[in-house]
Amino acid sequence: MMVEDIRPYGDHPDDGAVQVAFTLPLKAGPQAAEAARELMRQMGIEDAQVVHSRDLGGDFTFFVGYGRCRHRVNPGALEVPRVDLEVMDFRAVNQFVRERLGRKVLLVGACTGTDAHTVGLDAILNMKGFAGHYGLERYPEFRVINLGSQVPNEVLVARAVEEGADAVLVSQVVTMRDVHLGNLTRLAELLEAEGVRDRVVLVCGGPRITHDLAVELGYDAGFGPGTTPSLVASYIVGELDRRRVAGRLGEAR
Repeated sequence: MMVEDIRPYGDHPDDGAVQVAFTLPLKAGPQAAEAARELMRQMGIEDAQVVHSRDLGGDFTFFVGYGRCRHRVNPGALEVPRVDLEVMDFRAVNQFVRERLGRKVLLVGACTGTDAHTVGLDAILNMKGFAGHYGLERYPEFRVINLGSQVPNEVLVARAVEEGADAVLVSQVVTMRDVHLGNLTRLAELLEAEGVRDRVVLVCGGPRITHDLAVELGYDAGFGPGTTPSLVASYIVGELDRRRVAGRLGEAR
């Protein structure tokens, strides 16, 4: 049964209880606390309470507030941006590669630019994997090249071209001032300039990545938090097979 017009749940259904946290450019004190409460009220939070504040130094104060959200949402009316695919498990992916592609799949992945956070990339590529799913390095029908962190886009592209990669995976965790947007766009442009963009499956992932955003930036797919290796593997091999059937795969390998 579809639920309609729901509110957050706290002590009991439909009480609208929420917790918010934010920083204001104000020196800690009564005026800053009242400003925080007023901001919460303008967010649609009733019975706004500041339950914690901390002076961050200078003219900045961090707040934690509680209250009741008066707004509602109908989840049945929402369109969720996501990759539409059938997720296969470890064995099924490898069998699919053997039967449909007939060769190993070559992946090159990296955290590019100034991004030094490999937790997302390693969750997908490292043999240990994530959430009980083996990483792609453990798939016998995959060959994985993990270049690690702080890799210039030019280096990633050059390695992908040199190896004849089937797929390029890039992780972006650092998103301050939207630095990930420019970096991801630059990578897609470099692949285009090298004349290999149509020959590789280009995938990005990270805490602020959605499928719609990835497509907008020139990628084939985007994956956000909680993505498992089997999901990414299923997408890549499925996309490679679609291209094979369409006659778009293998011309320049």
